[in-house]
This record gives sequence, C-alpha cells and structure tokens, in this order.
Amino acid sequence: MTTADEWVELYQDLHRNPELSFQETRTAGIVAARLRDLGYDVTEGVGRTGVVALLHHGDGPVVLLRADMDALPVEEATGLAYASTARGADPEGHDVAVMHACGHDVHVTCLLAACAELAADRDSWSGTVLAVFQPAEELGAGALAMLADGLYDRFPRPVVVLGQHVAPLPAGVIGLRSGPAFAASDAVRITLHGRGAHGSRPEASVDPVVMAAATVLRLQTIVSREIAGTETAVVTVGKMTAGTVGNVIPDSAELVLNIRTYDPRVLDRVLTSVSRIAEGEAIAAGAPRPPTVEHVASFPAVLNGADAVEATRAALASVALAVVDPGPVTGSEDVGAFATAAGVPCVYWLLGGADPAEFQGLAGIEEIAERVRTIPSNHSPQYAPVIEPTLANGQAALVAAARVWLGAGA
Repeated sequence: MTTADEWVELYQDLHRNPELSFQETRTAGIVAARLRDLGYDVTEGVGRTGVVALLHHGDGPVVLLRADMDALPVEEATGLAYASTARGADPEGHDVAVMHACGHDVHVTCLLAACAELAADRDSWSGTVLAVFQPAEELGAGALAMLADGLYDRFPRPVVVLGQHVAPLPAGVIGLRSGPAFAASDAVRITLHGRGAHGSRPEASVDPVVMAAATVLRLQTIVSREIAGTETAVVTVGKMTAGTVGNVIPDSAELVLNIRTYDPRVLDRVLTSVSRIAEGEAIAAGAPRPPTVEHVASFPAVLNGADAVEATRAALASVALAVVDPGPVTGSEDVGAFATAAGVPCVYWLLGGADPAEFQGLAGIEEIAERVRTIPSNHSPQYAPVIEPTLANGQAALVAAARVWLGAGA
C-alpha cells in the first residue's frame, strides 16, 4: 500500500510540473498508471485529456468521485523548494508561466490516495467506484467535454457526485453548504470600435482606449446601483487590451469580463446591463459602429442537494476537526455538470488547506474569516496549501463520504 511519504512526493511532483487546460497529458498519464497499479479499469482520453477509472466490488450503487487536473497561467512566487518553473502556451498561443495556483494538484493527489484506500479495503463497501479525473476546469469546459464524449454512455451513471476543493480554511476544517454552494461563472468579451489616428492628433480619432476606460468605470455601477442588497453578483474586468505603441491611437479596444451570480434572473439583468453600458458609451463617444458584445463562456452554479449533504455531513465530521458553513462561495466550479447530466445530487465541499498556525489564538468564526481574507488564496502566485495534514484530510474526507453512499461490505 502506498505510504504517506509517497503521496507527498507525488504532490510535489505534480506541483512542480503543472499543465494548462486540455494539456494535462503528463498528469493524466501518471493518474492512469497509478490507478491501473491499484486494479482499476482505466480509460484515458475522455473529453480529450480526462481519465475515468472503475473499481467494481459486488452489488451496490455507483459513486462518482471527481478531481480536476489543470493549472493556471500564473508565475509562482511561493519560493518553495518544489515551486513550478514550468511554461506553456495559453489558448491564444502566448508563452506563459504555469502554476497550480488553484490547488488542483491537491485534488488529484487526494483522490488517488482515496482510490488506493478503497481498493485496499474492499470488505468495507460494495458497489462501484467511478473516479473521474477531469481536465480544463479553469476554462469551465472540462466537465462538458467529458459528458459530450459519452461519459454516461460509456460508463455507469452514479447515484451521487462527490468532490472537494482546497481553500484557505485551516487544515482540518471542512466547509459544507446545502443549496447554491459555488457561483455560476460567465465570461463576456466587449470589443469597442473606434477610429485610429496619430497620437498627436486625437481630434482625428474616436479613441477606443478612452471609451474602454469609461466603460470599465460604468460597469462598476451594475452591482452597486442595479443589484439589490439581498442579491449577489460580481462583475470583474480581468482583461483590457488596446493598441501597440504609445503614439498610435488604435481602431479598437477589448474588455473581457467575468461575472459571478447564483440566480439566473440576476445574471440576465447583469448581461442586459453590460450590453446597455457598452452601447451607451460607444454612442457617447461617437463611435463609428456599435460595440460587439459576446457571451463567450458560461457554467452554472454548483447546487448541493440538501438531503445528500445531510446524509454525508456526519461522515465528513468524523474525519475533520470541524465542519462549518462557509456561506455562498463566489468562486465557480463545473463539477455540478456531472450531477445535472446524471439527474443526481452533488455534494461538494471546501477542504481546509491553510497552515493551522496562521489561526492560533483566534476565537470564533468571524476572526477566522478575517484571517482567511488576509492570507494568499486560490489563484494567487503566493498560494501554497500546507502539505500535511491537508493531503491526509482530503483522502479521509473522500473515503468517508464515498462509504456513506456505497453499499455495506461483506
């Protein structure tokens, strides 16, 4: 049986060698080889780079355990001995630094460790473990790619979808919430069309850079002035691109927005407002034509089934220091697509990965929450989950949750 030291070594290797979305070939190869050694029936290349593994043991339900594998175009700044220096090509072909800044290396290691434990202790359960190692979560495309590749035509449908996401909660703490647990994520690209000119003659132009700047500021009023205090929305302009040199006014400028919501009605209002503001700023600037507004990506909120959460809560509590309600998480995940497609509940929780020493002397959830806001979090170049007890806790949580849903062993 694999030792804890070997899981640490595997985690550090995955962290040192991250791969971008739909490029997870090395990671998938490692996952597939490990699972075959454990006795799983393994299929590679599902949804391009995904891995699906089955372990049958007697009669009983099918339980889906999921981990995502992709990394982010972030340059690591943790200073760790196993820090990534990897580079890759992003979807536009740009050479970028690559880092497991979201902790998917933790997810892969924990699920492999859980698969090993379930394979070694088959007398405690009966049914089928369906382990899904998913690509391209960061694009919101990996789950849909696996489903489009016939996931539930080629493999049995589960009774539940289980998974976890490492977060800057104290290691040993699990965050679990019924209902809307993670926000929907939508991406919008706005192209503002101006009229280029020499930088010394702005009067001959319709400057799309000024138009874009005005649009960015006006977009901030959607949440502050159009969304009720009882509703939730986040509108972030994450990318603004225009021009090539300082003395040329370009013909166009591009904004890429990220929108997070829980309620589809709120999303509809936000999308309508985005289009209205972009069109209004173009009119105000005298643009030669209306802006192009494209809704380029979307994946829904993760909805945890209330009954399924309650059925799983005690098992998670048995292996955690505490199980807390983290409130609605404005981060997004595409794991819910697996549950929706199968018509079964999802139970997806936060796995504490922050050094417990960061929280010593704090009393109460409010002080802990305030500390969480001050330490590096997912997508930060400084994000570094503490290896242990995070890996052991993640393995234990997945195994405990799976056993709730698998049939009783012999």
